Amino acid sequence: QVQLVESGGGLVQAGGSLRLSCAASGNIFMFNAMGWYRQAPGKQRELVAEFTSGGSTNYADSVKGRFTISRDNAKNTVYLQMISLKPEDTAVYYCNAHITVNVGVSRRLYAYWGQGTQVTVSS
Repeated sequence: QVQLVESGGGLVQAGGSLRLSCAASGNIFMFNAMGWYRQAPGKQRELVAEFTSGGSTNYADSVKGRFTISRDNAKNTVYLQMISLKPEDTAVYYCNAHITVNVGVSRRLYAYWGQGTQVTVSS
């Protein structure tokens, strides 16, 4: 019903920048929340940044001041601008969205994940 397609990952030197994109497509009625998580090898998946259902933003303490989440509602796309990257930011980054979809004559709320995009920061 809904697909999240991520792009923008890659290899960058410490101090560099990257911008991740996550485009949603499908039978979308409304976005309830949307954000980015990451998972480093041997670690649990963690929240990086998000838009809450109320429209506010949350950031992990480790990325505050360096990462910025933004969105383009017309394109159903959320972005993660990352600057001053550190080796510890190396992880697979996943887009997550809670979306109300049209199901026949009704609407239902589902959570979706993207396929992940690798971000590698070299020292």
